Amino acid sequence: MEKIILTIFLIFILVPISSAFSADSFNNQATLSVSLTSESPFVYKDDQGYTVVVGTVENKSDLTSVTNVRIHVNFYDDVSSKPLETMDGETSLKVIPPLGQSPYIIRSNSSNPNISQVTVSLSEGLNSSPSKLKQLTVELNDITLDRTLHFSGILKNSIIPINDTNIYLAFYDNFEPPRIIGVSVIPIGNVESNGIIDFIFNEKVLTKSVGFLLFSESNLSFSDSLDIKIPEKTTKLVTISNLSTLDSQGKQSSEIKVGSTVQIQSESWIQFSTDQKSNETPYTYYVQIKQSGKTPFVEFVGKYDGRYMGAGTQFQSIDWIPEHDGLFFIETFVWDRNNIPIADKGPIALILVK
Repeated sequence: MEKIILTIFLIFILVPISSAFSADSFNNQATLSVSLTSESPFVYKDDQGYTVVVGTVENKSDLTSVTNVRIHVNFYDDVSSKPLETMDGETSLKVIPPLGQSPYIIRSNSSNPNISQVTVSLSEGLNSSPSKLKQLTVELNDITLDRTLHFSGILKNSIIPINDTNIYLAFYDNFEPPRIIGVSVIPIGNVESNGIIDFIFNEKVLTKSVGFLLFSESNLSFSDSLDIKIPEKTTKLVTISNLSTLDSQGKQSSEIKVGSTVQIQSESWIQFSTDQKSNETPYTYYVQIKQSGKTPFVEFVGKYDGRYMGAGTQFQSIDWIPEHDGLFFIETFVWDRNNIPIADKGPIALILVK
């Protein structure tokens, strides 16, 4: 098999990986046509040594939505024409609207250090699909970047209840045209009619990312895409520590019953810089609770408004009444009133709801 070698410098270990398209389009019916976008896929080694392939698929039809779009990746070394391994994946969007695009991200099955080249092609099997309704809206507040990217936002639904809802972030670099170099997912799950869901993103991103596209899809609907630029890094003032979960008796507990009140408590310490204009800092302490599993989703977001007066330690507390059983993990954040994080994400606690 002939392979066109395209050298790409990797983000983490700066080892070149080559990529090539073995097929750039696929037609299933006269009205169905999808293709890999013209730029080559972005290929890199992650910090665990796996080879990651990121790209975009475009629906060329101006009439018909498509579904079941599959991507096939072969991983090679520099010696043999036989692939070391093969992987199949799917696009992030389950249904790609007419003239729309969807990113994909596929990781090798092993952390084989000999992988140096890839080929990407579209697999057979795509189908036409009823078009989804554009009845989701994604909004976000100010974002900031230090060692991680932070922002909060809301997802607004229309009058139709939905399920299987996800929010996607497709990160791009400063190439012209930009390349999609990473995809993150925020699982939301079910959303009631006219529902408004709060969400928080607080994760590390690839260092080459200069912005991202933010969009959402459910079983019945989707949203427009927001184009967000990533800001410069900032320095943190606050440290969060000593996260604990207390039952209704005030005793620390890692198990609780459905319908019982859980008090989530932590402390935070602030240090002021010499050039700070005031020793008063209003802040919002956030607690985000996700249900554990293969596709964890946000169960609860609570907040506590406080005010630092000079340097020192403060205690924060938020009550949560779980409505579902399962294993949940609790994340904590401290942001200023402009929705800019002034602390790294705090420690994580696990709690079992029975």
